[in-house]
Amino acid sequence: MPEGTGSDPRRKTTPGRWRVLGHPEGILIYEVRCIVESHGWTEPAAERFHNLILGRSGAYRRRLNGRTTFSDATSVLITRPGDEMSVSHPLGCGDSYTCVQVDPAVLAGRPDGARWLETAGWEGTSDASLDLAHRMLIAEFRRGLDHFEMTERLHRFLDGVLSRTGALDEPGTDLARAVSRRPATQAAHRRLADRAREVLTAGDYSLSLDEVAREVGASPHHLSRVFHRVTGSSLTAYRNRLRVRAVLDTLAESDERPLRTVAAEHGFADQAHLTRVVRDHVGHPPAHLRRLLTHTRRP
Repeated sequence: MPEGTGSDPRRKTTPGRWRVLGHPEGILIYEVRCIVESHGWTEPAAERFHNLILGRSGAYRRRLNGRTTFSDATSVLITRPGDEMSVSHPLGCGDSYTCVQVDPAVLAGRPDGARWLETAGWEGTSDASLDLAHRMLIAEFRRGLDHFEMTERLHRFLDGVLSRTGALDEPGTDLARAVSRRPATQAAHRRLADRAREVLTAGDYSLSLDEVAREVGASPHHLSRVFHRVTGSSLTAYRNRLRVRAVLDTLAESDERPLRTVAAEHGFADQAHLTRVVRDHVGHPPAHLRRLLTHTRRP
């Protein structure tokens, strides 16, 4: 399958190592790991395709149609032609993501096609089940599928995006209803939550609530309340979501490092703690997930 190093071959954002995973008729799926050459903003560029972009690791900031947000391994983004985006990597850690591009004719043939075609710049997060489905899809594509199976798998996956994220709903509806205040207050709350996500990522998910609150200039109580209001999740639960996704990245590698080592690398008390948290989040223990997610076929 085609792969290379340079600008993302279809989206022209930051340089990265990219690999095409499949290209059945009307759909392209590929993965990118960004190479950080500058922490500043890229030049704004108009999107040329209908894209579904799913975070897998790392973090960055994006400015989509004039709105700036923080993106991490939980992020899901849908763009359509004409949406304008630029990105920056202030943490210097880069990121990796999967991009699915779908031709308008293919979208029009789906029962939900009008919603896909009419939506501009939707952004949100994936839950644990969607993230696992995403990673299993990548593993299957890298093992090898024929075009018929590729197409069927991708359409089923697009169904899951809608059912598990609320994608294509009006962005910000829940927050506006919860806050019931002026737009400036809503924007300030979003900025505070994004800043907390950034601090959690930069601290390798090991900082305490008090430490995160000091970094963002808020009291622990206020930060906890606002973060839950914006994201629907507690800071503790969100930190564990990020840690589990980092573990899944490690398990997808084929180096077979011991699980006790994986636990220590990601800040878990021991292997039993790792197993309990991972099973609670995605429903499978780490050893089973390693078999599901590695890119090479196993006997």
